[in-house]
Amino acid sequence: MLLMKKLALLLFLFNAFGLAAQTPAPPAGRVAVTYLDSKLLRGNLGGENPRRRVSVYLPPGYEANPKQRYPVVYYLHGFTWSDSLIFNQDGMKALLDQAIADKQIRPFIMVVPNEQTRYGGSWYANSATNGPWADFTARELVQFIDKNYRTLARPGSRGLAGHSMGGGGTLRLALNYPGTWAAAYALSPALVGPHPSYLPGPGLPSALRATSLAQVDRRALSTVAVSRAYSPNPKSQPFGADLPGSLTADSLTRRDAALMRWVAATPTYLLPTHLASLRQLRGLAFDWGAQDEVLHIPPTCRTFDQWLSAFSIPHTAKEYEGTHGSRIMGRTGRVYQHVLPFFNKHLDFAP
Repeated sequence: MLLMKKLALLLFLFNAFGLAAQTPAPPAGRVAVTYLDSKLLRGNLGGENPRRRVSVYLPPGYEANPKQRYPVVYYLHGFTWSDSLIFNQDGMKALLDQAIADKQIRPFIMVVPNEQTRYGGSWYANSATNGPWADFTARELVQFIDKNYRTLARPGSRGLAGHSMGGGGTLRLALNYPGTWAAAYALSPALVGPHPSYLPGPGLPSALRATSLAQVDRRALSTVAVSRAYSPNPKSQPFGADLPGSLTADSLTRRDAALMRWVAATPTYLLPTHLASLRQLRGLAFDWGAQDEVLHIPPTCRTFDQWLSAFSIPHTAKEYEGTHGSRIMGRTGRVYQHVLPFFNKHLDFAP
């Protein structure tokens, strides 16, 4: 009898492992890489290439169902990242395939524009130096996608999301371009509001000592990039921007005029004059890791959450145990568990 029980157990385990090994991969979508020759970015003073690569995830069945149209989620990458890294390193395509198969979200299109620049990122901002990247993203890119892919070309079927630089960009574009998106979800959003950590770090002195892009080290890169985005000054050399400080010998002096231009671009500053933009959204959410190594993110997100509540703006804000990027991707990450179901709930999928 004992032998028969052992054999039955072995047979059960064999069948279980056999079935697991035979579990088919989910139906596969594909990533189409295309290029948009931007009229808006042409002739920008910062030397940025107006020909922009765009990666477009097309869901399973896109080619087989030529009459079907789909909602679109625009996903904005982080600083020094790109569209190709989102799909090739972060594994976004496989995650979307799995999420659709698991019914976390119905079939949809995801669009990731490459907004990596000579200085690491556009910050999704209109800049007198870099060019009008916000207009490019919210206007020109959306029109290009609606023209070239089978989208449901209406605000109710458009979502906006992003991580880090892209998370901050998500909130600013949602505020500044009403009537474009139905819902917005920001992951670990950067530069949400003013914070003292913008200045004391080594990035600013290093940036002030540099005289060319070749001398801009990693510490200084984000300081220069944000300055080119939010305090641009094409006449100010070498970077076409007013940096938020000056350096005499080894004495660092804060430049409040430049710093206030940074502050004026943050969602917290914009909120009181842009309440109508957020009230028309069907959904607004953002989250961040309590142990985020980008020190300004947790406190500025908490403040933004409080301001939204004070103005009675419906939203979801969540602080979780994690760092800047530790719980974003993968089947246990925020994109799969929260972002995609959020858009499945708030976007129109019907023709």
